[in-house]
Amino acid sequence: MARLPRLTLPGYPHHLIQRGNNRQAIFASPVDYRTLLDLLDENAQKFEVAIHAYVLMSNHFHLLVTPQTAGGLSHMMQAAGRSYVRYFNHSQQRSGTLWEGRYRSTVIQSERYLLACMAYIDLNPVRAGLVAQPGDYPWSGYAHLVGQQPDRLITSHALYWALGNTPFAREAAYAELVKTGIRPELRAALSQATLRGWALGEADFVADLQKRTQRRVSKSAAGRPQIRDKNRR
Repeated sequence: MARLPRLTLPGYPHHLIQRGNNRQAIFASPVDYRTLLDLLDENAQKFEVAIHAYVLMSNHFHLLVTPQTAGGLSHMMQAAGRSYVRYFNHSQQRSGTLWEGRYRSTVIQSERYLLACMAYIDLNPVRAGLVAQPGDYPWSGYAHLVGQQPDRLITSHALYWALGNTPFAREAAYAELVKTGIRPELRAALSQATLRGWALGEADFVADLQKRTQRRVSKSAAGRPQIRDKNRR
């Protein structure tokens, strides 16, 4: 069965995951992390993609983004990904693929899932046991969002701005949101929707998305539609 094209709609937030091939490491030094961040920054600006949150892990990375054009997200990922592979292969004296196929992504409903998705991304290093607190991890946008240090890669979403009337209030509210954590069922929903490519949101949100694209946005029921027996009441 041919796989579905990625669900990409301009103006909507998208959560995406890109993994290393066979879960192998995609970074060998701090310079590698910085190089990928620079490439994402360059190409996000070039292709009009706002990055709201990110985390680079040893063998994969997450982004929460809003593309402004239909092709912007895929163009950004292709350009940054290819440039990084060339850089990494040269620096490590290796050849061949680095990524586990194409990146996985989905559209999420802003009001219901965006802030939760940001916290989910920033808590990745804590869940992995790499740090005790998200602020201790250097390769995410958390420090920017809580006012610890500026990060040019981050474009704050309107819902983040709505957390408070001042920078301090917003930063404190977001820090508290992350401290509260994400329920296991919500983490699973964010992960599975992204890996499978189905839109994540309430029924009316998903129905509205379906009107905007010919690509299916949610999983159809398995099997053929049932035929009603006219003799049954």
